[in-house]
Amino acid sequence: MMKLYSGRILELAADIPHVGRLENPQATSRKRSPLCGSVVTVDVVMDAGRVVAFAQDVKACALGQAAAAIVGRAVIGCTISDLRDARDALRRMLADGGPVPPAPFDGFAALEPARDFRNRHASILLAIEAATEAAETA
Repeated sequence: MMKLYSGRILELAADIPHVGRLENPQATSRKRSPLCGSVVTVDVVMDAGRVVAFAQDVKACALGQAAAAIVGRAVIGCTISDLRDARDALRRMLADGGPVPPAPFDGFAALEPARDFRNRHASILLAIEAATEAAETA
């Protein structure tokens, strides 16, 4: 369990970009992990099919916070397709031992040790799932 909470994961968890809420989002998505109670709420504004404004309210464990930090660093400029691809690649990385999602989401490499802890996967997926859903709704 200790290898799961590496220094890199704790660094990410302590430095989450785009924290808060947007004043006038086009769409909002809230995702909750039933197992641990972690919650991530995401607001987005899209323009020409790309995320141009993003905010996230993160009430999650260190792994969920680290994942939110990775999403926050990568999301601006992404298309819905980019977000879907990242979400699906992260799911495969965690569940099936698939490769790390490609750039700009390659920061998820820091969460590879979580593959062995299935009970943590839902929390890790919250931010990318919320960002994807909000972009799709916008």
